Amino acid sequence: MLTVLIFFSFVPLLYLEERITSNLNLSKPRLKLFGYAYVTFLFWNILVTWWVVYASFGGACMAFIFNSLFMALVFVIYSRIKQSLASPFSDWILIPLWIAWEHGHTLWDLTWTWLTLGNVFAFNHAWVQWYEFTGTSGGTFWVLFTNILVYKTIKQNASLKLVSAPIIKIAAAIIVPIFISYLIFFVRSTSLNSYKTVSVVIVQPNIDPYNDKFNWDFKYQFEKSIKILDGTVGQKTDFIIFPETFITENIDEETISSREEINWFRDSLIRKFPRVKIITGANTYVIYKSDSAASSTARKDERGIYFDVYNTALQIDSTQVEIYHKSKLVPGVERMPFPALLKPLESFAINMGGTMGSLGTQPQRSVFTNKANEASIAPVVCYESIFADYMTEYVRMGANLIFIVTNDGWWDNTPGYFQHLNFARLRAIENRREIARCANTGISCFIDMYGNISQETDWWKEALIKKDLHLNNNLTFFSRFGDLISYISVACSILLIIWAFLLHLRK
Repeated sequence: MLTVLIFFSFVPLLYLEERITSNLNLSKPRLKLFGYAYVTFLFWNILVTWWVVYASFGGACMAFIFNSLFMALVFVIYSRIKQSLASPFSDWILIPLWIAWEHGHTLWDLTWTWLTLGNVFAFNHAWVQWYEFTGTSGGTFWVLFTNILVYKTIKQNASLKLVSAPIIKIAAAIIVPIFISYLIFFVRSTSLNSYKTVSVVIVQPNIDPYNDKFNWDFKYQFEKSIKILDGTVGQKTDFIIFPETFITENIDEETISSREEINWFRDSLIRKFPRVKIITGANTYVIYKSDSAASSTARKDERGIYFDVYNTALQIDSTQVEIYHKSKLVPGVERMPFPALLKPLESFAINMGGTMGSLGTQPQRSVFTNKANEASIAPVVCYESIFADYMTEYVRMGANLIFIVTNDGWWDNTPGYFQHLNFARLRAIENRREIARCANTGISCFIDMYGNISQETDWWKEALIKKDLHLNNNLTFFSRFGDLISYISVACSILLIIWAFLLHLRK
């Protein structure tokens, strides 16, 4: 129930902003406000995401420093515009400004959206079934609206009784959205059995990413996983999922269909079970025919040939290999930000898949198809699963299931992998798509359209789970139209900044 505290967490900062900006005798008030806001947000970043140090100490420090900096700047900008407007309603402008910042933070190379306010309800998913209309930005709106309402209520009422109109308003702001959420769940869940199903098997091989995964021979890892599968796959199995970067060898995409690693899957599984399709993570690369065709992330080998390396998801069957490249990359870990400008520094990027340097991406989402059972798979790779608006692109491309392949072992046994797992619940709700989540070291599981987790595996143990998943081809409001709250907030924020600037010139 600690989630309830989010509805009051901004109140002290809002109160502090009022005290600082209203004190005319205070020197450099904005600098002081920035200092207090920065310390507040830095404490929050470290407290919630300290576990990032297990993957990269330097990357974690950069995330803490810069994410806190951006948050503090947004709060100071809010304070400055609020002073310029000098309106009784100016407290509320924090809502569009913060949501616009959160949305913008998903779009550039320094993206780190783990602390998007709407994500806090991942651990109370029953409260936010209405995310199918709003996405996580609706949760951010709810959090900020309630905080500002609490702040204004305290500010305008010298003494408050427990049972009074202002307290009832605050209670309603918290309780009514929760009530609506349960009502949506009651109405929606009655139709679950009307959907067509496919049979999905998830393999959790549990190979240590630091000491074993990229040092062991891949054939040994493959045979280890085949033993885990023994006796589970049948003629009615539609999909078998292996985790992110399961194929550790670097594969040339031009010759991928004839590669030995691909034929191992075909000979050991697909030949026996022709119906089955293999979904697996892999390391792949593309060689450019000319220097002019090379992307901004391309690297040059000793022969002077340019090539791009990818963190890839593959769908393998008897005749073809479908390819998807992970395109939301972890800044400073899988990708040097702004590669066109910082190309000389890309060697400092530490890839979590065993390859040094920035990885390549693809401009559009793509889905894996299966004409035999009408399944269309969104192949989501690890970090991509925390981006709400980004995930709708798969669904609009026709995805009726979501498969997440990930390797959360980089964070050790910390809250990191558990937070990552629960964020996937929100993607299921937003798009009403069932999810199969395959993690190398855990936690693997299945998630239904309402965010409920089933067959959750243990951390750092070999595991195999199997379930029939429902195919849903209907688009939710959020899937169809995207993150409208964020788009509107961006437009409002631009207008507010222009308006405040014109008022400043007028004075």
